[in-house]
Amino acid sequence: MVVVEAEEGEIKALIKVWLKVLISLIYTYFIVSKLPKGKIRLFSLLPVISIFSLLPYSLSTPTTAGLTGFFFTWLANFKLILFSFNLGPLTHDLPNRSFLNFVLIASFPIKIKEKAENVGQKLRVPLNLWSKILIYSLIVVTGYFSNYNKNIHPNLLLGIYCCAVYLNLEIIMGLCNKLVGSILGWELSPPFDEPYLSTSLQDFWGRRWNLMVSDVLRHTVYLPVKSFCEVYIGKRWAQLVATMTAFVVSGLMHELLFFYITRASPTWEVTCFFLLHGVCLGLEIGLKRVLGLGELHWAFAGPLTIGFVMATGFWLFFPQLVRNRVDVRSLEEVKAVSRFLKGILALD
Repeated sequence: MVVVEAEEGEIKALIKVWLKVLISLIYTYFIVSKLPKGKIRLFSLLPVISIFSLLPYSLSTPTTAGLTGFFFTWLANFKLILFSFNLGPLTHDLPNRSFLNFVLIASFPIKIKEKAENVGQKLRVPLNLWSKILIYSLIVVTGYFSNYNKNIHPNLLLGIYCCAVYLNLEIIMGLCNKLVGSILGWELSPPFDEPYLSTSLQDFWGRRWNLMVSDVLRHTVYLPVKSFCEVYIGKRWAQLVATMTAFVVSGLMHELLFFYITRASPTWEVTCFFLLHGVCLGLEIGLKRVLGLGELHWAFAGPLTIGFVMATGFWLFFPQLVRNRVDVRSLEEVKAVSRFLKGILALD
């Protein structure tokens, strides 16, 4: 009985979260959009940004708190900051954009596909969204019926977590793409581009991993910092500073998401993870310039790149989640959803 009440309480809390989002976006679309761009509009959006930053506190499960933090505290807030200065996806063709379009673009991690994105050929494997859902389901079902954290070697367990985190994000964002794309009739950019086939850190972070986040960071952090620094230190050094700044911001935002999920004091491990990758990416680009190298063959560079990402993830990214039993709590979520669905079917 207590478990059922807890599940119903989380559903009610999630409904309240979306009602707050809807009210905030009504205010943004009908009032703030009419204000002059710049400081006035940004100041008017501070209440919305504050509300979006507090939304995950009302949710208690890792998935709902984490996704709410990712969708609204991070992506939606960054879109609103761009919107303050008439930039970003919320501003494009605003006078002719319906309120529904505005809400969907603000709320979901989507990006309208550009023609230039079709240029060039990349190494690919025949895995579509549905096959990835199947693989992820097998991982979850196996974890449901066996106790991963007791029966599997810790290093292999972390490898499974790497796959699960990637597939979880790609599936959720991919389903958002299909849902919003079908509603609006738009062709949207894929959220990932097979990151396991990356041939360098530059390829992984810049062209394959979580492309929506990369695009938001590029416009809110990288380009403004680069433009500012070019005046003082030149184009090449400005690119390096802007890249490092983007990785620092990404690290801090992940630290905030981890706090929403674990409700534990920050350890700064995940920030160090992104700092390390920023430094290594800068060294990689510098070595390529000095040696005149292009992208290396995947047979050599692919395992090296993915091995480095996974090894540093084992060291700095996952320990905080494991210490706070997020893996165990996530499996409990699966069981709770299963019980909830069984209850609905039983009523029918």
